[in-house]
Amino acid sequence: MTTSTRSTAKPLIKLLKEDHDKVTALFEEFEELHDEKNSNAKKAELVKLICQELTLHTLVEEKIVYPLARESIDDTDVMDEADVEHAGAKHLIKELEKMDPQDSHYDAKVTVLSEYIQHHVKEEEGTMFPELEKSGIDGEEIAQEVIQFKEKHQKLASTSRKGSAQKVSSKSAAVHSVK
Repeated sequence: MTTSTRSTAKPLIKLLKEDHDKVTALFEEFEELHDEKNSNAKKAELVKLICQELTLHTLVEEKIVYPLARESIDDTDVMDEADVEHAGAKHLIKELEKMDPQDSHYDAKVTVLSEYIQHHVKEEEGTMFPELEKSGIDGEEIAQEVIQFKEKHQKLASTSRKGSAQKVSSKSAAVHSVK
């Protein structure tokens, strides 16, 4: 009996599905707060997390996964739809990042973003991922690339947030010293 050494996309697909599950859970948590009074702070926190997770996930897909998928699978329609879905989601993310929970249409925009993502996940997991699995890509290698990419971008984002907080703090201190 011979064991196959054929590469599999499973490690990569597993990572992407974990991202999908994490964001789905965050959307569900947001939905539970929909009619709850005094939930604006929690809503804002959840939406911030959702936007961060989705932004990093779409970046990973656009920089690593989608170019690989376009080379490896023969379904340009699926890939083109994924690009359009990403553009729509990124537009809503940008809007939500500028909003507060008490703003008009805030909950509606989160709901629409959730629906976009649900559809997108269904397409990826139902069509793109099975095709990637059949393509024979080295999912282990690509999964490691994805992990390193995410770690690098999370560090950059963390450094950027710290720098912004320090600038705000410095400006605040300067304003108080002038008074």
